[in-house]
Amino acid sequence: MENSPQYLFLASGVNNGEGFWIVGIKNCDENFIEDVNLLDCHRKELIGYESAKDILLAINLNVNNLLNELRNKNYLIETPSMGISFDIPLEIMENIFDFWLEIYKNQEAWEACLGLLKIRKRIPLTNLIRSESLKGNSKKWAIKIENLHTYVPSSLSIEKIKDPMWE
Repeated sequence: MENSPQYLFLASGVNNGEGFWIVGIKNCDENFIEDVNLLDCHRKELIGYESAKDILLAINLNVNNLLNELRNKNYLIETPSMGISFDIPLEIMENIFDFWLEIYKNQEAWEACLGLLKIRKRIPLTNLIRSESLKGNSKKWAIKIENLHTYVPSSLSIEKIKDPMWE
């Protein structure tokens, strides 16, 4: 499989009546229509296997960061049996996909952005941006990466119900 051409894709799917997004890699010889779980392909880019793996890693890390942050803020986010929750809008998924696909074309920017994304897994980048710790392109990329993590569902967050002390 070395670095043979592959499709990096973003698709919607359904499994046992449950909808989901999926970002994945398919051999360019495979037909998307043959996959009974996939409904619609929203993005499909033909690139080398190693590049597709790198970009997929960044996309998944970005989406996981976003989902973890929403869950930590007590937003009710469904966890489908496969793929990514439809609770994340298509536009957000497309923005994440497009950003990481585009940034991969510039090796220096890719390495900086991937490093910032790994930092973003632990802490928001807003303090680094505000404190002027980041300069030049790093600051520009940090702002873009932070913007990929700003989605908030319109539904209210779940408030944990506390049991009364007397029961």
